[in-house]
Amino acid sequence: MRIDCSELELDALRELTRDAAARAAAALSERLGMPIEVAVAAAYALPAAGALAATGRAELPVTGVAIALDGDLAAIALVLLREHDVATLCFLLGLEPDSEHAASALEEVVEALADAYLLALAGVTGLSLAAGPPQHVVGTLGEIVGSLPGASAGDAALMLDAALVIAAQSCAVSLLLVPAR
Repeated sequence: MRIDCSELELDALRELTRDAAARAAAALSERLGMPIEVAVAAAYALPAAGALAATGRAELPVTGVAIALDGDLAAIALVLLREHDVATLCFLLGLEPDSEHAASALEEVVEALADAYLLALAGVTGLSLAAGPPQHVVGTLGEIVGSLPGASAGDAALMLDAALVIAAQSCAVSLLLVPAR
């Protein structure tokens, strides 16, 4: 992947992020049965190491879904929620964060968010993306990112961030798209 993006390409990334965040908000709204607004959306094309660092500290606890992509783009899509955002979603779902039901519900919600992001990416870029089975991931950001196969720190990564507002509470969602070899 290329890192140097023109202003026009960065604008297209921002539009992709807005579309993806809107799709993710709609999917999550349907799952939770309550309105969700997109408060903030940003897009970055960075070296993979920079995108990972921008996501947070290596010891940051996160929950997410990793999806291997094939087709026009061989990559790993990683949708992440920080601990606070997991607690927010569990509260809204009426679940205890450490319960078995919460883990299953969070996996479904994060999968829906990942699907929404990937549909938006395919729609905006025209790429054919074949998604592999989602893998639920829980641990520190460093552990999860370190377990991604094939990604090199020298590669470029796409990072999409959104802040969803659910029942007046903010919930941040990050998507990393890292090339796979």
